[in-house]
Amino acid sequence: MPRLPENPPTMKRRHLLTQLGRGAAALALGSLFTPGQGRVRIERLPGADDPFTLGVASGMPGPDRVLLWTRLAPQPMAPLGGLPDAAVAVRWELAQDEAFSKGLRRGEVLAQPAHAHSVHVSVDGLPSDRRFFYRFHAGAASSPIGRTRTAPAVDAPVSRLRLALASCQHYEQGAFALHQEIAQQDLDLVLFVGDYIYESSNPRYRLRAHEGPKPTDLDGYRRRHATYKLDPALRAAHAAHPWLLTWDDHEVENDYAGGVSPTEGLGVEGFLALRTAAYKAYFEHMPVSPEMAPVGPAMQIHGHHRWGRLADLWTLDNRQYRSVQACNEPGRAGGRVMTQCDELGDPARSVLGPAQERWLGEALATSPRGWRLLAQGSQISSSGIDTPAGRSFFSDGWDGYPAARARLMQAIAAQPQGDVVCLGGDVHRHVAARLRADPADPRTAVVASEFVCSSLTSRGLPETMVSLMRGSNPDLLHARGDERGYALIDLTPERLDCTFRATRFPVEAQAQIHTQARYAVERGTAGPQAA
Repeated sequence: MPRLPENPPTMKRRHLLTQLGRGAAALALGSLFTPGQGRVRIERLPGADDPFTLGVASGMPGPDRVLLWTRLAPQPMAPLGGLPDAAVAVRWELAQDEAFSKGLRRGEVLAQPAHAHSVHVSVDGLPSDRRFFYRFHAGAASSPIGRTRTAPAVDAPVSRLRLALASCQHYEQGAFALHQEIAQQDLDLVLFVGDYIYESSNPRYRLRAHEGPKPTDLDGYRRRHATYKLDPALRAAHAAHPWLLTWDDHEVENDYAGGVSPTEGLGVEGFLALRTAAYKAYFEHMPVSPEMAPVGPAMQIHGHHRWGRLADLWTLDNRQYRSVQACNEPGRAGGRVMTQCDELGDPARSVLGPAQERWLGEALATSPRGWRLLAQGSQISSSGIDTPAGRSFFSDGWDGYPAARARLMQAIAAQPQGDVVCLGGDVHRHVAARLRADPADPRTAVVASEFVCSSLTSRGLPETMVSLMRGSNPDLLHARGDERGYALIDLTPERLDCTFRATRFPVEAQAQIHTQARYAVERGTAGPQAA
């Protein structure tokens, strides 16, 4: 059976720009992506400055590689982190022990001002299924030590995969206490499915303030990412485990859809300039491959990852290629609650975009592994509420794209050789749900299971509203939005266990965290069961 390459591209990046139009292509060639003018290589930094204020991170573990990240920023809120417009020599080390004496690998890279002195080091040729420690040096300064690991060999029998599923960490709405617990867990990786930063603010729920107003340019998005990375609990979670990431909307702007903004008057070119800045800042601050560096407003973040013979895991992109929400004004994006909309039946409307849909369908059909995990930014199962005026739904969710959801369920139902579990975030509630071959017909077979994590800090819906959702959707086995949390996913060849960890809103620094519910999926039986 043919095997797909890791992280296969659906479209060439420059073809993506063509798809977005001439305005996007012009942005890609603009000054935002030109290298800094200073080409002097700095060998030494002032001894009193700590350039590693934003910590270290690792990600994208493969069978023989791992990605190491840091960004030099002795003054994180200053332009270029307080460093001159010149390249800085950064040395890295990776070893099998914390003393860096066993299996030591080392090298040097240049942190370029064009990428805010961030570095993305892909260390290749490593033994599979192995734990490592890593660190960086710049001048006389050394970074904190991080821990990471490689994935098992592609054809290796694997007894377990343990991950934390997390999303939606509004800095202003709570402390990152859940990240502190994630850092202390025995995990193989953290799977983060969107809303890593929030561009927006809500004074009503503000416990601590962002560094400034809503970002509108590259420097603004860099400062926003720095605010989040300066939180010690988030840095600890990054240093403790490798991460896999995808995004949702707040990394750019709430409820954006493809190249269209909810902001009145911004226009396509204005929004693509904003998206260009946001994607670039995102790349600069995430442990992702250097090959994923954006070109203008285009960046491929969806990918395919394997965990031995145990599981295939796909990270999907719900934002960059999606159709504008139904029944909106021309040229305007944005979600809203509605009951009637003739556009819902249009089969051309998509969440993933045609190319990503085809790629995923082909990957599902050819995967030889028993478990297939689909990680994306929202809740796939219906959350609509039956009302006297008809069934209400939120147009930005999968309920607003019924034809796209039906195609996804058909692709899953067409491959009976493995169990599919969909993992999501965005909706600020813990969810366990059954997914049917025809989401609109409760008589059709259950073909997949779904687990959605609550937000780490962001406010959720009150229990009265979520109770109405449960009453209107029998396939919602569990849904609770009044508590914040994350999900622990423990996967073995025979069973997947999901433990919903939770705490009250707003999250305090010394929050008491408890288990809200447990569910399991038995191999060969689609649909969660209470555990």
